[in-house]
Amino acid sequence: MVVIYPGSFDPVTYGHLDIIDRCAKKFDKVIVAILRNTTKKCVFSVEERVELLKKALEKYDNVEVDCFSGLLVDYARQKGCSLIVRGLRAVSDYEYEMQMAHVNNKLAADIETIFMVSREKYSYLSSSIVKEVAVFGGNISCFVPDFVEKALKEKINGGQN
Repeated sequence: MVVIYPGSFDPVTYGHLDIIDRCAKKFDKVIVAILRNTTKKCVFSVEERVELLKKALEKYDNVEVDCFSGLLVDYARQKGCSLIVRGLRAVSDYEYEMQMAHVNNKLAADIETIFMVSREKYSYLSSSIVKEVAVFGGNISCFVPDFVEKALKEKINGGQN
């Protein structure tokens, strides 16, 4: 079975990687799909996020990194996939994700959304928090792989580390 794990991954965190790892063990193939969201201001370009994810996931034979624009259900159909995985950290995530799952189900009743609860040690972790801590010079090494930390610091410091 093929699943899609969509997101912005700006940047990819250990929380994302944990969900991907758990999916890779349960499903035949995992497509990590980066949304090209023109309304969201991202630190990394889509191409940079693809490269960071590919590097973080190079040990997996059954994980593919891709990007898409438009509706997730249209992308899922294009990929021949009928299952979307979304990670949940807290009740606030559940409310938003439930709305999106219902919308997707209205648009494509044959495509299901399942929720994977984050491990407790990642329940507070988000890309937004990582970026905020990094902007203020805090240590983010416990949140992201070293190469992601380096890339984020270079972005924040205007190319100077």
